[in-house]
Amino acid sequence: MLTVHHLETSRSQRILWLLEELGTPYELKVYQRDKVTRLAPPELKAIHPLGKSPVVTDDGTVIAESAVIIEYIVEKYGDLGEGELAHLAPAAGTPAYWQAKYWMHYAEGSLMNWLVMKLVFSAIPKRPMPFFVKPIARSLCDKVQSTLIDPNLQNSLDFIENHLATNTWFAGNDLSMADFQMSFGIEALLARSTAGGKYPHIAAYHRRMRARPAYQRAEAKGGPTLMTN
Repeated sequence: MLTVHHLETSRSQRILWLLEELGTPYELKVYQRDKVTRLAPPELKAIHPLGKSPVVTDDGTVIAESAVIIEYIVEKYGDLGEGELAHLAPAAGTPAYWQAKYWMHYAEGSLMNWLVMKLVFSAIPKRPMPFFVKPIARSLCDKVQSTLIDPNLQNSLDFIENHLATNTWFAGNDLSMADFQMSFGIEALLARSTAGGKYPHIAAYHRRMRARPAYQRAEAKGGPTLMTN
């Protein structure tokens, strides 16, 4: 049976959503983050040498990296999808195919690095440090965010908003692999930026995604997608 090694509040939530949509039987093993460092526990290294999540095991095979896992599941279990789930892997060579490919790579290649930097530079001033260092750290982190991170997140928001203005889902009118890959990025982008109500198409997409019963089941089983503090 397929086993998902799921780290709380992590990108592996996208894998749970996909499996819940397909109705694929799977075993869920949940790992807790270190309460101080918020890093993954060492037990995950017993599954994969990098000790990160998501990672799945299936019939003795270990698969890591979100995009690879999503493609693996869709290729092996995608025939379980019917109706609106029939196009998780768009037909090769079609516009939807190339859109799905693009967003599958964009999620981690272009978007996630800025989201991670936002998280890190927001957290640094809150870490224990000598009192006389804290103002310097805060000033430096604010500068990096305002001059580098935030402009790039703003660019991403504008780019995604424009795309979703003419597309129901990331590859067009049908739910595809790209939506599962982008789901964590959308959650994090709205949480770590000042998007507010300025991006109605992103907000509508977010509501549409979260309204799906499979998405709600995934969170019920795996816990919240993002850290709440």
